[in-house]
Formats: sequence, C-alpha cells, structure tokens
Amino acid sequence: MPIHPPQQQQHRSAPAPGRPLGVQQAEAALVEHYPRLVRLAYVVLPPALGRHRRVLAAHGAVQRALPGARAVPAPASRVPAQSRRRSPEEAAETAGAEAVGADAAKGPVSAPYAWMRLRVLRTALAYERRPRWWPGRLPAPAALRPTLPVVWGLRLFPRAGGADELALDRALSGVPGAVRAAFALQLLEGLTESGARALLAEAGADDPAGAVRRAAGLGTPDRAGAQVLLRSGEFDPCSVQTRPSDLLRRRHRTRAVALAAALCVVAGAVVVAAERGVQGAGDEGAGISVPALDPAALLRTAAEQWADTSRIDFTAWPVRGDRRGDDELLGRALRAWAEPSEAVRVSATPGTVDVPPAQPPQLLFAGEVDGAAVVLFHDRGVRVVRYAEPLAAGDGAALDFARTDDADVTTAAAVVVSRTGDTARFLLAPWISTATTRDLLAPGTPDRPLEVAPDGVTAPVERPAAGGGCDSWPVLRLRSSERIVENHAFLLTDLGDLAPTHLTYTPKPGGGAPARQPREATGPEALGAWARTACSLRALSGSGVRAVNNWAFAEQRLPEGGARAEWLCTRADTWRGPGRVLVQFLPPAGSPTTPAAVVADRNDTALCSRFGQHILAGTQWKAASGRWYVLAAGSRAVDRIEATGQVRGTADGPTLAVRAPRDASVRLTAGLREGGTLSAVRAPVVCAPPYGVPVPPPYPIRCETRTGDGSS
Repeated sequence: MPIHPPQQQQHRSAPAPGRPLGVQQAEAALVEHYPRLVRLAYVVLPPALGRHRRVLAAHGAVQRALPGARAVPAPASRVPAQSRRRSPEEAAETAGAEAVGADAAKGPVSAPYAWMRLRVLRTALAYERRPRWWPGRLPAPAALRPTLPVVWGLRLFPRAGGADELALDRALSGVPGAVRAAFALQLLEGLTESGARALLAEAGADDPAGAVRRAAGLGTPDRAGAQVLLRSGEFDPCSVQTRPSDLLRRRHRTRAVALAAALCVVAGAVVVAAERGVQGAGDEGAGISVPALDPAALLRTAAEQWADTSRIDFTAWPVRGDRRGDDELLGRALRAWAEPSEAVRVSATPGTVDVPPAQPPQLLFAGEVDGAAVVLFHDRGVRVVRYAEPLAAGDGAALDFARTDDADVTTAAAVVVSRTGDTARFLLAPWISTATTRDLLAPGTPDRPLEVAPDGVTAPVERPAAGGGCDSWPVLRLRSSERIVENHAFLLTDLGDLAPTHLTYTPKPGGGAPARQPREATGPEALGAWARTACSLRALSGSGVRAVNNWAFAEQRLPEGGARAEWLCTRADTWRGPGRVLVQFLPPAGSPTTPAAVVADRNDTALCSRFGQHILAGTQWKAASGRWYVLAAGSRAVDRIEATGQVRGTADGPTLAVRAPRDASVRLTAGLREGGTLSAVRAPVVCAPPYGVPVPPPYPIRCETRTGDGSS
C-alpha cells in the first residue's frame, strides 16, 4: 500500500499569485523527494514508537516541513526573492541548510531540498528530546503532540525484511536518535562525516561529533551491505502493508467509550444536583474498573490459531490452566501489576519496564502449580508477566517481568511457570510436539523423555547449578510441530529469567565455502563444543539473554606434535539489544567435557555478530616439552597475523604460533583480505593463571586492568 503525497505539477511556468518563488521551490523539492525524506525521518524516529506510529510520524514530519511563506528561505535562483528582514534563527537555519546541502555529493544539492531536509531532521530528533523536568515514564513531548495523518481501524507497517534487516533495526534501536541520523545521512544521503556533523549541529543535536563517531561503528565491516539494507522495504514507510487493528479490543474500546460517556453524563447530573442543593448519589459508579485492569477485557487467543497464522510468537498462545475463568484471581493479578503492595516481590530482567499495562493484556495461563496460583500475561509483543500467590498462608505474592519483543518459534517456545529448589516447570508453546531433556556435559548420552501435562506444563526439570561444581548442565530439547512447517529440534536452557535461552552453533569455516550461519545445537559437533563451554553460561545468569551462539571461527594445528585446537566465540544476545562475547580456546583434552579456557570477555560489543564478523584473539600455551608459545587465530577473512613487542613473528593465514618466554610482552595484529587491519580482542583483567592454563594477551602476565586499546 504505497503512501505518497498528492501528485502535483512540479514544473510551472510562473509563480502562483501571492506566493514567493521560495515556497514553490520548497514545495517542488518536497514532492520530488517525498519518499526519500520520509525514509530519512523513519530511520531517525525512535523505534520505541512502534512501526505503526513511526510510519505516521515520519509522514507527518515531512508534511509539516513545508511552512508558510514567511519561513521559507530565499531560493537559490536567478530570480531575486523579495527582500525582508529575517530573525537570527531563520538566518542560521537557512545558512546551515545551504552549507550542508552543498556537501551532499550523492543527493540533491539544491538549497530548498537541503532546507527541507534540515526541518525534517529537526522534527524527527525532537521525538527523543525531553526537558529535565519531564517525567521519565512519559514519552517525549513531541511524541504526545497530536498530528496528521491519522489512520483509524488499520495498522500500517513496512514490508518485513529478513534476518539481516532485523539485526540492523535492532542495532539502530540501541543507539540515540542523533546516531541514527548520522548513520542515515551518510548511507542514505551520501554526506561525508563533516557534512553530517554540520547538519546535526544545525538540527540541534547535543553531540554531533560523538554521534558521527558512534555511527561509524554501525554496519561495519560491510557498510555497503548496510546501505543496501537501509534502502530495502524494511525501512520504507511509503510502501506499507495494512492489517486491521485488534477487532476484539476495538469492541471493548467501544464499550469503554460508551461507559465513559455514560459516566460523564452521570457526573454532570451529580454536579448539577449538588449545585441545586441535592445531596447523595455522589459515589455512583465508584467501583468501575479501568478496562486494562478488567478481567473481562483480557484478550484470549483461540486454541488453534497458532496453526493458522504467519506470526508464531506469544500472540499465538491460547489461554490454558484450570483457573483461567477465576475472575477474582485474575483481578488480584491485574491489580498487583498496576499497583503492587509492599507484600508483593517484584523482579524484572534488565531492560524491562514494570509499568502497568496501557491496554488489556493477553491471558496465557491461570492455574495451580507447585502450591501456588500462577497467572501469565503477555503485554502484546513487549513483555511476559508472571504473577504467583501461595495457596496457603505464608509468603507474599511475586510479580516477575521479562522482555519478549520480537520473539519467534524458538524464543517463544517456553516460559518458566514455577521454580522450586533445584527444579523448574515450563509452560510450552502449543506448537511443541515433543519435549525431552539432556545434559550438555554428557554429549554422548541419549535424551531423556519429559512428561508434559495436557495444559502444557512440564514435569519438574533440573536447573543448572548457580554455584559450586559444574558437574551437569540440563537443557530442554524441543521439537516444533509439522503443522507450522518448522519441524526441527532446538535447545533451550534456564538462565534464571522467565524466558529460557536459545542455544545455537556455527560450524568451522569450510574451505572456499561462504560464511556459515548459526544453526541448531543438536548435532554431534555442536554438542561437543557445548560440552566444553556450557559452564561459561553461569556468567550470563539473570542478565536477560535471548540467545547464545557458539561460533567455531578457527582451527589451529599446535606446535610440537600437530594436535589440533579450536577457537570459539561465544556470543550472548540480550532482549534489550547489547551483546556479550567470550572468546574460548579449546586445546586437546583427555575428557570431552574439559572446560575451555576463556581468553577474552567483552561487554556491549558487535563482535561475532552480523555486524562484527572479523575477530582476532590470542593466548599463551605450554607444550608437553615445557616450552611456552604465543598462539593467535583469526576468522576467515584474516590472511596475515603479526606479533610485535619482545617477541616478533608473522604468519600468512588465519593462525600463528611463535616461541615466547612466559612473561614476554606481545601485541597481536592481523591483516584482512579486503584490506584493513584488526587488533586482538583483549580481556578486561589479565592475571597470572594456574600452571599450564592458557591466558589472554597482552603480556607480561600480571594482574592489571586493561582497556580495549591495550592501555593499562
């Protein structure tokens, strides 16, 4: 459904009566470049608005960019504009727009277009600008201002892209609007870094230089690929798809509006009666509840909808549980959500808000599990909320929040419904056909069957130990139903959040083969890698991790014997966006469960993701002869590694091994096939290890804190 402004004649022989030539040129620039300006506004606007509001806000920002005649700058033409006084603000705006417009070598260079682009950018950035006194829970003032266009009864959203477009959208959602603007100005508008800085400064951005620096890290190393993604349909608000709004919710809203109108009439009658001295009837309607907190308004999905929809996530879950019709229980759960008392224990995964629902949530489950009445809600694509109250007198109720936006067939496959001691019960998605358990530290043992009740609640499943020895790591092995054409098995593990974590594996690069993508960690090779790295998952407990991928980025032949070692990059992606990376070295071992050595640990990084495909890491290793070596390995694009410092050495290819004293200070760099260099990823703290255990560079080995550039 293309959305464009009404077509207007772009070439006129003479100005319209009473309208300056500048107005006509600005209007012509808007009509000619309308899709381009709307795409720019859509990328800059905060993703928190949601796709529907973001589409409308992008069109509104562009359509409001054309003001009255007095605000339009003089056109850059041979016909002189009418002379008039201009305010300093208007003069600065015009000058900045013309200066930046001249910089856009790849885009329109006319002053009217540059000026229109500046106004659109300034409007889009205002959606994240808050006064200091503004309440933190409220959107920015610009987001609350009613604007045109307005759409009733339909939801608009751009055409859905693939995994790459989704990854780029998530990366953009994790940075401020000024960074998104700098990214879009360079890739969509063709501005240089200096041009983007100048335009951001004119638009009122707080730190234009910092925004441009941060934008340089987005989409790397494949900036050309990121530019193609940014020009795809995923970011085109002029070609949209439509869906009806929630019809059931619309009925409830209609009833709520009618009820509100009736209450207003009653309230007006009470006021009139009070003015006339008539007492009483003052508390009429005091017990009416807000629709979002009314158990009767809860959304309930049909039992078989999951098998007949293209959206396989929590919205397709039917309501289950033997107390789903208990309005008293549901009412207590909703009231605790809206205003929890001191007796209610509230917890939330990082990045999850615990505010009351703005609209009636979806009911997933209400029943009795392990001596507690449990209610599960889904906040329509944003959060899963669990309420539990004991059946017997004792501890108070508990309220848990977990972020679940953009969940899919695997990450929406299960939710923790109860935890008691060292076990947990899960509520499985309706599309799960079989469920078993297995131990990651026993890769050669078969799966164990898991009993699942008719309402989808599993039997107790052992949880990974939070402390002490790491002797086992239980996981769920689930298989999806053939009815959704997703008949495949996958692994989930409990890391302490409501939503279990999806485990995947990316195999070693093949000779001449294209880069491989993450796949399910159910094969022998994947289980072997996870057997040696599962215990490192303890460091991720309770951090809101969505998925963890083990990427075997290199294999190295060791000195003095030729045994092979493997290098893994373990990347944890959180629901809120940022990721954490552990680089692990797997030398030959006598046991298939010998833990790998963690040689680097980095937070908030794009390494080992779609936007960080190049990596170099190193460690020290002691051979059986007692000699020490510096080992290094890089990903598939690395074709040369160099060691400098107290020990020097080079190697063509993605691996290096060089003799070095145990306390030698070494710095590692690599060259890439397509050009450029790469520094070794470093651990934040480097300490002397136990004898014979690999340790991360740089050297000498002593306890000190280091930054990402190697400084102490």
